[in-house]
Amino acid sequence: MAGGITRPSEIKIMKLRIAHDAWVLVCDARKAMFLRNEGDATYPNLKVEHVSEAPANPPSAQQGADRPGRIQNAVAPTSATGETDWHEQAEAQFARRTVEELTGFHRSRNPRGFVLVAPPRMLAAIRHGLDDHLRAAVIAEVDKDLTKHPVHEVERLLTGA
Repeated sequence: MAGGITRPSEIKIMKLRIAHDAWVLVCDARKAMFLRNEGDATYPNLKVEHVSEAPANPPSAQQGADRPGRIQNAVAPTSATGETDWHEQAEAQFARRTVEELTGFHRSRNPRGFVLVAPPRMLAAIRHGLDDHLRAAVIAEVDKDLTKHPVHEVERLLTGA
């Protein structure tokens, strides 16, 4: 891994079997791609159905300039509260919005299941927002960031095809 960028050759190729009309959600904290398998489990053919991107998130200094708050304790010294992490809040908001979109696709298109592909932190945020029906529809979870890979490379990395 050079400079924090994962090259396709450095990612382990998996052998997932993704059924026809199953969906793959590939996302990170800024972008979500909803892919549908138009092929079959043996010869997958992932096609982009929808792409969602988070709104621009300016630097923290532009979002809030207040100093951390203080809490006056009755029996202890005054203590400071932590600063608001605006970027973390934006990531959590995007995860909730992505789950809402996933829920909408599940209700309207009735896919044959979902594969969730996201970095570990985002995967945890998405998993936290899933209801029981969506959780039951999850085929696999992959804790990798593949959002910068072209669709054919995502397909190859997930299925080995």
